[in-house]
Amino acid sequence: MKKNILLIACFLMPLAVSAQNDAREHERDITLAEAIALARTQSVDAAVALNELKTAYWEYRTFRADLLPEVNFTGTLPNYNKSYNTYQNSDGSYSFVRNNTLGLSGQLSIDQNIWFTGGKLSLASSLDYIKQLGSGGNKQFMSVPVSLELTQPVFGVNNLKWNRRIEPVRYAEAKAAFISATEEVTMKTITYFFQLLLAKEALATAEQNKTNADRLYEVAIAKRKMGQISENDLLQLKLNALQGKADVTESESNLNAKMFQLRSFLGVSEQDVLNPVLPASVPDIKMEYDRVLNKALERNSFAQNIRRRQLEADYEVATARGNLRSIDLFASVGYTGQNHEFSSAYQDLLDNQIVKVGVKIPILDWGKRRGKVRVAKSNREVVLSKLRQEQMDFNQDIFLLVANFNNQAQQLDIAEEADAIAEKRYQTSVETFMIGKISTLDLNDAQNSKDEARQKHISELYYFWYYFYQLRSLTLWDFERNTELEADFDDIVRG
Repeated sequence: MKKNILLIACFLMPLAVSAQNDAREHERDITLAEAIALARTQSVDAAVALNELKTAYWEYRTFRADLLPEVNFTGTLPNYNKSYNTYQNSDGSYSFVRNNTLGLSGQLSIDQNIWFTGGKLSLASSLDYIKQLGSGGNKQFMSVPVSLELTQPVFGVNNLKWNRRIEPVRYAEAKAAFISATEEVTMKTITYFFQLLLAKEALATAEQNKTNADRLYEVAIAKRKMGQISENDLLQLKLNALQGKADVTESESNLNAKMFQLRSFLGVSEQDVLNPVLPASVPDIKMEYDRVLNKALERNSFAQNIRRRQLEADYEVATARGNLRSIDLFASVGYTGQNHEFSSAYQDLLDNQIVKVGVKIPILDWGKRRGKVRVAKSNREVVLSKLRQEQMDFNQDIFLLVANFNNQAQQLDIAEEADAIAEKRYQTSVETFMIGKISTLDLNDAQNSKDEARQKHISELYYFWYYFYQLRSLTLWDFERNTELEADFDDIVRG
């Protein structure tokens, strides 16, 4: 029996050593800066922010294309017609005639939108061909070598002009929002990183407490035999040892959960064992409310958002006013020719001129259009009221955030000092208990104070970095280097 147990042990020992070696191979330290860099390139949130930027970029490119000349070809190739149609004779009677024709038509045009008037100017050239099929059928060509056409709304809203004011603001808002979203990815990374760090520290604390509790229980057994401590103290120390074992198990489960959460967010392999490194120092920075607010109003997407919504509200009013009446002008000047032969269709050209003015003015609409103007104006006032409230809330949030950050530096110093003192007190309490100078209640109090102080220290460090990057996301400003947060958007979009 003993030989079998020995053989099994010899077989399992290499496997256990191999598993430990594999775990060590996949374990790696990760700093806060490294976690942030991974999140900005590999996280799902970063991919979402990038795709939103790409959408805004191509919408802006589409708007810019509307201001550039466009070359278009339109045609019917071919138009075959073999059918009966009604025909009115000279005496007023009707009869049915049979059509049997083949037609071709094509037009090449250069179109340019005129943003300052809202019209459209086109330089075009067209050719039409028709042939009667069957016996005795003939063919005919008609050419318009060149024509200049103008389409111009007179009183309607100029959509191009308004888009020229709104779309650059919308794209600027999207660019600022992308940088803010990148900083928000950093804030999420900080949260997950410190949650893992707290879980790691909690496990280390639990393991240390378990070791100390086991050691103290062994000493207590010897002291009890010598009558130096009571049975109640001995049982309390035994409970402490059991609780220490339970705390280790719970801390291991919590560490695995936080490890999975950070790995998933960073997009790293599930085989990687991340060992978060406690940041050694924090920047010594004092924030000023006025400076932070000015940077936020200047660079944050919120400022662009306010401007865009104001313009869109004005645009809705202008659209409602433009719909009160409608006058459209169409003018075309050029030359045309026709002949049975293709080459001759471009000779002996004649003038080809068209001028057309379309008018739509409501005589009686029961105030419907003017009502829409008033609705648009009322909506604009609602929007402006909301914007004023949002502006005040934004300023207040900036004020509170600056105050929290400036207070956080002091809170962090206090927590760091308290952590060191609590650790020293606990070590002293353990030594004092060993010589029987304090009770188990005093020892437990020292241990709890040590654990709470350590957790408090890490939590205050987390809040410092979280507030710091929250200020960066609102101002789009790097306060460590005193420079603006920028990005090569064209390179990012096309990359």
